[in-house]
Amino acid sequence: MEIRLYNSKSKKKEIFHPVNDENVTMYVCGPTVYGAHHIGNARPAVVFDVLAKLLRNKYKNVTYARNITDVDDKIINAAFEQNVEISEITKKSTNQYHSDMKILNVEKPNKEPYATQFISEMILFIEDLIKKDNAYFSEGHVLFNIDSYKSYGDLSSRDPKDMIAGSRVEVQDYKKNPLDFVLWKPSNENEIGWDSPWGRGRPGWHLECSTMILEIFGETIDIHGGGEDLRFPHHENECAQSFCRNDGKQLANFWLHNGMVQMADSKMSKSLGNILLIKDLINEMPGEVIRLSLMSSHYRQPLKWSDDLVDQSKKTLNTFYSFLEKYEGIDVIEINVNEEILSSLSDDINTPKAISVLHSMFKDLKKDPDNNELRSSFIKSANFMGLLFSKPSNWLLKEDNNIDTKVIDKLIEERNQARQSRDFLVADNIRDKLLDMGIVLEDKNDITTWKKKSD
Repeated sequence: MEIRLYNSKSKKKEIFHPVNDENVTMYVCGPTVYGAHHIGNARPAVVFDVLAKLLRNKYKNVTYARNITDVDDKIINAAFEQNVEISEITKKSTNQYHSDMKILNVEKPNKEPYATQFISEMILFIEDLIKKDNAYFSEGHVLFNIDSYKSYGDLSSRDPKDMIAGSRVEVQDYKKNPLDFVLWKPSNENEIGWDSPWGRGRPGWHLECSTMILEIFGETIDIHGGGEDLRFPHHENECAQSFCRNDGKQLANFWLHNGMVQMADSKMSKSLGNILLIKDLINEMPGEVIRLSLMSSHYRQPLKWSDDLVDQSKKTLNTFYSFLEKYEGIDVIEINVNEEILSSLSDDINTPKAISVLHSMFKDLKKDPDNNELRSSFIKSANFMGLLFSKPSNWLLKEDNNIDTKVIDKLIEERNQARQSRDFLVADNIRDKLLDMGIVLEDKNDITTWKKKSD
């Protein structure tokens, strides 16, 4: 079955052909770890989790990398405001992200590079660009010269001349062109920094991803993904510096961008006070409800988050689980994912269509409820989309007033964070506390489920 993906670079849907059928490569821009993560951060994680599953279903080996940006001005500012070490900020935020993703049934990527692990490689990357006259040193900064890259603006369909003419670009005297971007910036004594040929400093954000891709995968990867907000300037700048560093080789053959999450008719923003944090949402609803909501519209379109959307997702999952509870003791047989589900997802990750196929499968199942093959296919297909991993009776217990599932979910989240930090004593103490509450945990395939001790 062919996989067709919309390529942001060519502005059209194309049949996906990897460079090497034996090892498909995908890199997605991950979080900048300076605080709690919002629902907008969850959308690309879910979208590209679905794509990774689809690719693995077709190809023998898929290497999926999603980075952690752990050096950035936002992190420095957060540490200053909270009067703590940067490492405390990044560790806490990274652990929170891992915990959030686990609750949303987002599988871990094959590789999760941290920017600070590649500083020496970034310095070498910059040195190469300077030698090729694609970068220059000015007033403590090293900047990429966009005039040395004739295709600047192609990915984002922007003309550099138009961008400068009406520009919101901040003009600095040390730049030859207002659009030139920073590869290395100076750090003062109170800021994180590393020694370099240009003095003590730190890398520019755009440089980090290009360097990590080069070191992990090589010069050209199959797929580069991220949110629509990253197309310019982040991905545009990645294209430019990597093309020049790699002697005219394209950084990625496919560029994929997901639309933004909106509140009603406005974009989520701190200034509007409408940021939805994942950690708050998972205290109000199961992670699968959030995941289904995020998949309810096509990934390239903006997603309007609303109470109605959440309520519909809850209703759908409650209906599925209510039916499946009667068959909880019957093992799911090994069976392939439904072909219509695969076909829908192979058409540019069309999750709304795949969800509609799930509903059709469920209608057929209700007509033939004792058909274990049909039921197994339904469950396996939902699992493929990251759904129906909970034990039905546990899911339905969320309506039981005798059990405070929010407390249980919170303790499991704290245990997940402790395990991520390798603080196994704390993790074991939380497990024991839940056991005293009559709750038994089961860890399987990186997913934690629970049940009542009497079950």
